[in-house]
Amino acid sequence: MQIVFEYPSWFLFFCIAAGALVSWFLYRRDKTFESLSPWLIRTMAVLRFFAVTIIAILLLSPLLKTNLREVEKPIIVVAQDNSESIVTGKDSAFYRNEYVESFNKLVKQLSDKFEVKTYSFGDRVEENKEFNYTDKQTDISGLFDEINNIYGNRNVGAVVLASDGLFNKGTNPIYSSAKTLAPVYTVALGDTNVRKDVILSRVNHNRFAYLGNNFPLEIIADAKQFKESEVTLTVSWDSTKVFEKKITINSDNFSETVPVILEAKKPGLQKYSVRLSPLKGEVTQRNNTTEFYIEVLDGRQKVLIVANTAHPDIAALRQAIEINENYEVDVRLIENMDRNIKAYNLIVLHQLPSQKPAAASLVQNVINAGIPAFYIIGNDTKLQSFNSLKLGLELQVRNNSVNDAVAVLEDKFSLFTQDDELKKNIQKFPPLQVPFGDYKLSTASSVMLKQRIGLVNTDMPLLYFSQQGENKIGVLIGEGLWHWRLSDFAINGNHNVFNSFISKIVQYLSVKTDKSLFRVNAKNHFTESEAVVFDAELYNESYELINEPEVNMSIVNSDNKKFPFTFTRTGNAYRLNTGNLAPGNYSYEATVSVGEKTLNARGRFTVSALFIETVNIVADHQLLYNLATSTGGKMFYKNELENLGNEIASREDIKPVIYNQKKLRDVIHFKWLFFLILILLAAEWITRKRSGAY
Repeated sequence: MQIVFEYPSWFLFFCIAAGALVSWFLYRRDKTFESLSPWLIRTMAVLRFFAVTIIAILLLSPLLKTNLREVEKPIIVVAQDNSESIVTGKDSAFYRNEYVESFNKLVKQLSDKFEVKTYSFGDRVEENKEFNYTDKQTDISGLFDEINNIYGNRNVGAVVLASDGLFNKGTNPIYSSAKTLAPVYTVALGDTNVRKDVILSRVNHNRFAYLGNNFPLEIIADAKQFKESEVTLTVSWDSTKVFEKKITINSDNFSETVPVILEAKKPGLQKYSVRLSPLKGEVTQRNNTTEFYIEVLDGRQKVLIVANTAHPDIAALRQAIEINENYEVDVRLIENMDRNIKAYNLIVLHQLPSQKPAAASLVQNVINAGIPAFYIIGNDTKLQSFNSLKLGLELQVRNNSVNDAVAVLEDKFSLFTQDDELKKNIQKFPPLQVPFGDYKLSTASSVMLKQRIGLVNTDMPLLYFSQQGENKIGVLIGEGLWHWRLSDFAINGNHNVFNSFISKIVQYLSVKTDKSLFRVNAKNHFTESEAVVFDAELYNESYELINEPEVNMSIVNSDNKKFPFTFTRTGNAYRLNTGNLAPGNYSYEATVSVGEKTLNARGRFTVSALFIETVNIVADHQLLYNLATSTGGKMFYKNELENLGNEIASREDIKPVIYNQKKLRDVIHFKWLFFLILILLAAEWITRKRSGAY
């Protein structure tokens, strides 16, 4: 430690001189102190000297400089696969008992020298969880992402990964582990021997079908070590057998793809079961059966895209909308427009109205027909004609120039929910080309995206929604959406964020307005590893969002057992996360009291079981070997955990890190100095009073 002054150190002489001068002035030879003994006078003078000197020194703003030396042990991350596939084979008892003891010994062995962090992974990554092998999926890449996020700047010495090498969620862990600078040691679990088994590997199907139409299935059936055997494949709907086929297994490594055509006979969410008859000697029968759900719709909604000219935005929009099979998309250029617009639920007008003669009449016909419209403004849009439509925005462009505008989400937007992924990615997307000029937006419009020009967030709208009479309209002020789609794939490896963004816009504009005061929104199908989430909205008589009253929900399973829940308030709406529910069919009823009225919302949903962990039970030790060698580690087997601990402990490159940190702190903040001064002055005062002086 060291005392540092903001002023020259020779100023201390003045502080000492000030203390001495005050003491001398008070206790010089004076008739007041003639009756006191000399030692008592000197004692009081010394007390006053130190008190004044300390106060004077504090006026120099002294700082206490400390050098802290901190030693951080190397961190060893030990992660255990908690998925069902670990205990599917013959050694399930070993992994539940003896292996757990060996794993705990390894952790204790490493803890003597290192800081050990234990994790389990499967559906999700959890710290310090006792593994029970119940996770329905395995995401090894998610583990490495978690390690990189938490320990990216820490002294990680090694990662120990105990798994069977089978993953069915996330990306290939070889690529994810490349970001981890520490060596990865793998513990090879599971059985690599091919055992007798009949496997229902996959059922490929569409999410939607239309009432009265046929829809296809593609069923992949595999068999191991069952040559010259026969199994029966059956497909059932509502306990009714709708398809059956005998399959002859003609090799020990057999696979066959069976095409099936079924008819959608009933609207709503329909449950189908696929089953392969079991054979004697199978290692497990859990992978012989699977279930899937298809939503049967009464009909599609039609979307018409009319463009001024050919443009990459058109393809991006079409692909995003057609992801949802509930929508049918037609695309036309304005000069080839020969469709009856009244047959459509939504019309997208790309860079219309324009200079072309047919544009003005088409736009006016859309307005007169009362069809919801989504306007996309671009370089070819005739802004004078657009302003005359009175769509809530007036644009006065300067010199026909454009700006590059990055999208910024408006926090107060509430017409529909925004995905967390969109919130994270929207400002990473490339800018759109927008007109440069003056924007005058109606107060009745609801802005979802604003423009950021350069580094400045503006109040100018980029995407807003409004009403034209009873009709919904949306206006995107800019072109270049196709860049967003490409950027989404570059960032996330898919187009899900962009597709969801466009789908929500189309859904909001095309769906007829729900005038009910209380609404509950949720998916109608979840998997057992997925949290069941509900969103609710409550409106007053003026159709203003409110969330003061409490919203309760009762969920009933197929055994008529009720589960009560209460929604939490989020902003000006409600949300309920029930967590994971057991597979089965459920119904729900949500209730809320507003004044003297009680409002209700009812619905149904299904939670399906996941069998993906039982499809492949042959361990992939080659993946674990590649994972270890590519990062500078080694692969060990389940009975070599002690050797693994010795290997890590013997590595010379796994060393503690020493941090030196300098801190400066104002001395005046030390409370004990206040009490020291108080004691000095109090002692002097008490001594004077007891001696009869004043």
